[in-house]
Amino acid sequence: MQPRNMSMSGVVDLAAVKAAQEAKAKAEQARAQAAREGGTGAVSPADLVIDVDEATFERDILQRSAEVPVVIDFWAEWCQPCKQLSPVLERLAVEYNGRFLLAKIDVDANQLLMQQFGVQGIPAVFAVVAGQALPLFQGAAGEAQIRQTLDQLVEVAEQRFGLTGLTVDPDAQPGAEAAPQPQAGPYDALLNAAAQALDAGDLGGAIQAYRNVLADDPAHPEAKLGLGQAELLQRVQSLDPQKVRQEAAEKPADVAAQIAAADLDLVGGHVEDAFGRLIETVRRTAGEDRDAARLRLLELFEVVGAEDPRVTGARRALARALF
Repeated sequence: MQPRNMSMSGVVDLAAVKAAQEAKAKAEQARAQAAREGGTGAVSPADLVIDVDEATFERDILQRSAEVPVVIDFWAEWCQPCKQLSPVLERLAVEYNGRFLLAKIDVDANQLLMQQFGVQGIPAVFAVVAGQALPLFQGAAGEAQIRQTLDQLVEVAEQRFGLTGLTVDPDAQPGAEAAPQPQAGPYDALLNAAAQALDAGDLGGAIQAYRNVLADDPAHPEAKLGLGQAELLQRVQSLDPQKVRQEAAEKPADVAAQIAAADLDLVGGHVEDAFGRLIETVRRTAGEDRDAARLRLLELFEVVGAEDPRVTGARRALARALF
C-alpha cells in the first residue's frame, strides 16, 4: 500500500485554537512557577514515546494535544512493516526533542480507537493537534518522507496553534510530572464562565464574560481571542450560508454582503478566502464602506492570531490596498 500524505493547508478550528491558546498560557504559567520553585518543568526523553490504550486516550492524547502535537502510530505485533516503521518514529521522537509526542496504539487491543480513526490498514500514522485528528500517512514510508511530514506538522502546530512542544531534560526522572499546576489567576472564574457559556451555546453570556475581563485588562490575550471568536460565531449564527454566498457573488460592490461572506469563510476554515475577499473590498471602496471592510478584516486578524503567517501576509496586502 502506498503512503497517503495529508496536506495541512487550511487547518483551522476556532474551538481548537482557543483551547491551544489557553493551554499555552497555562503551560507558560506552570513553567514559570516551576522555575520559581527550583524545578525545570521538563520531561525525560523516555517520556516522548508512550503506549496508549482506550482508557488513557483522552488523558494522554486529547489533553496532551493542547500543549504538543501527538503523533499516533497504529501498529500490531504481527505487522512486519510496523516493526520497520515504529523504531524510526521512536528515534525521531527523541531527535525532535519535544517538538512532538509519539503515542503507540496496538490495534489488536484497541479496536475501538482503530475504528474511530478510520484505520483501514497498518502501519497507519495520524496526528492530533489541539484536539483535531489529521491523517499523516499509511503504509511504508521512507525516513526522508517521514521527516518532511513531521517538519510540516510541527510548523503547523507552532504557527497556527501556538504549540511549541515540551521541554526535555536528559536528567529528568522518567514519568515525573512536567510541571506543577499553576495557581488560579485573577480572571480564571470569568474565563471559566465564558467557556461554560460557549459549551452551552450561550454566545451572549460568553461575550459578556470576556468583556468583563477586558474592561479591567484591555490587553488580556485569552479574553481578546475568546471575544473575537464568540462575536464571530454570534454573527454567523443566524445567517443562511447559501443566500449570503449568492448575494456576495451577485453583488461584489455590496460591502455588507462581502463582510458576511468573509465571516462564513473564516468559520469554515477558509482563512485566505476571508482575508482576500475583504482586502479586495477595501481596494475598490472608499469612505465608510472602506472603513467597515478594513475594521472587520482587523477583527478577523485577531481571531486567527497575529503570529499566523497568513495574517502577516494579509497585513502587507492590506497596506498595499490602502496606500
